[in-house]
Amino acid sequence: MPDFDYEAPTTLAEALVLLARPGEVRPLAGGTDIIDQLKSNRRNADLVVDMKRIPELLELSMNGSGLRIGSAVSCTDVLKFTAKHGVYPALSESAALIGSVHIQNRASVGGNVCNAAPSADTIPPLLVHEAVAHTVGASAGERAIPLIDFFAGPGQTVLQKGEILKLLVLPVPSENTASAYLRFIPRNEMDIAVAGVGSLIEVNPESKMVKKARIALASVAPTPVRAYAAEKSLEGSVIDQAAIDRAAELAVKAAVPITDVRGSAEYRKELVKVLTRRTLNICLDRLGQQALFVE
Repeated sequence: MPDFDYEAPTTLAEALVLLARPGEVRPLAGGTDIIDQLKSNRRNADLVVDMKRIPELLELSMNGSGLRIGSAVSCTDVLKFTAKHGVYPALSESAALIGSVHIQNRASVGGNVCNAAPSADTIPPLLVHEAVAHTVGASAGERAIPLIDFFAGPGQTVLQKGEILKLLVLPVPSENTASAYLRFIPRNEMDIAVAGVGSLIEVNPESKMVKKARIALASVAPTPVRAYAAEKSLEGSVIDQAAIDRAAELAVKAAVPITDVRGSAEYRKELVKVLTRRTLNICLDRLGQQALFVE
């Protein structure tokens, strides 16, 4: 590993001064990604700034405006908090998939977002729950960025020099809303998703009409993506087997996968169909509706 300086500020103001220094300055929210990247020379750093001691980045709360997750909050804490409140099930499921329990205790959801891997598990659930990224920087000031606009490419975000993710805010879901996240991996655990799908639907319990639909995909494009055509096909329609099948077919249109050692492009497209069907049916189960199609 190359030599670098290390700082662990205890205030946000101090951290922003450090991050504005010349050279390669890397924030560390959990360290499970950046340390490996430094070891393998995929990234370099003159200074690493540990963000784990800054109170503003450790906020984890829920109020009338929604769920607030500081960028340094661990996946374990997010999992426990969301599972306790039961409002964001897709996020709970994804936080439980980040590596081993040991990694979850250290890794943060904010770090998973800022690492910007197309296969990141927490991002589709955050997207379907319409998360907003709140950032702060010495020069950029404070910004609120819809998470779908946060990613610029594989491993790239719109963060500027010296700017960090401060907080993720997820609005409170409407009544009769459910979400789910599934991924496919070659092994049983601790692997990277070949494809992942997060789904959210809000359904009128009497008419069975879909009022809102959100579907987000992982590992099938250079960045996480929303399946807008699939969402539009569901909204205003009665949720039945035909609607689910149609949405699954349309979700593939948002995918532009590559072929690599983990799977071919066509294989990933088929996985998108299967996972879309399954997550939509899980949502129906959570709403007390009978699953209509399980593959």
